[in-house]
Amino acid sequence: MKLVFAGTPEVAVPALDALLASGRHEVAAVVTRPDAPAGRGRRLVASPVAQRAEEAGIEVLKPARPRDEAFLARLREIAPDCCPVVAYGALLPKVALDIPARGWVNLHFSLLPAWRGAAPVQHAVMAGDEVTGASTFQIEEGLDSGPVYGVITEDVRPTDTSGDLLTRLAFAGAGLLVATMDGIEDGTLKAVPQPVEGITLAPKIQVEDAHVDWKAPALRVDRVVRGCTPAPGAWTLFRGERLKLIQAALVPDRTDLTPGELAVGKNNVYVGTGSYAVELLWVQPQGKKPMRAADWARGVRIAAGEAVGA
Repeated sequence: MKLVFAGTPEVAVPALDALLASGRHEVAAVVTRPDAPAGRGRRLVASPVAQRAEEAGIEVLKPARPRDEAFLARLREIAPDCCPVVAYGALLPKVALDIPARGWVNLHFSLLPAWRGAAPVQHAVMAGDEVTGASTFQIEEGLDSGPVYGVITEDVRPTDTSGDLLTRLAFAGAGLLVATMDGIEDGTLKAVPQPVEGITLAPKIQVEDAHVDWKAPALRVDRVVRGCTPAPGAWTLFRGERLKLIQAALVPDRTDLTPGELAVGKNNVYVGTGSYAVELLWVQPQGKKPMRAADWARGVRIAAGEAVGA
């Protein structure tokens, strides 16, 4: 099939690479979000997908909105058979959905209908799911509600961050997307409507969602830290400034600390929760680089009874 691939962040690049390497389909163009400011200089930078497409010599389309007439006209000129999508980052209007003969097919990082929305992996980790996966489905006007072509499953490991899990799903899902394109082309794959039961939503994680509540049980604190790593980053307050929490560990045998209370050993930093303690392993003070929590604690000279939180 002639394909136009739509995607934006780094997590979409493995799928683009897999389609380019398939030898069966032609990626005629790529659709991605416009260049965005990045770095300290805030200069405009092309998306990872745009950069990869340019390396491969593929035409790159960067519409401000996917309903822009110039973009729609170019898409009609290309006349793709199908448009595979991975984390494009914009809602597609019906006028765009109707252009490819076999529609738009999304690789979504959850077992639909669970975790429909922008942040399925983060929500799966924060909810304590033991198994998640990826699905390919036909895009329709509803939010991730179209019929499903195929799924793969992936265990959520006890120490997984959302970044760890998303990386594995990006590579495993790339193979699923190629297999889906193959099945659509040869007619062996038929999309099946999603169940009406089991729908959960996964909206974008806001900064306030990543604010750690130390009165919550340790398991919840751990899930928030892992689910919000690398972005937007779990955080708490210490002496009125934000402290980013990059990595923590559960310490079930330590129950002597009140929620938020700090205890510092030679090479350890513990914090009380609503159940048992967690150990802070890596943190990032406001305006500084990530560091080991023990090094941070030595630098700020934590007093007995001092706490993080409100």
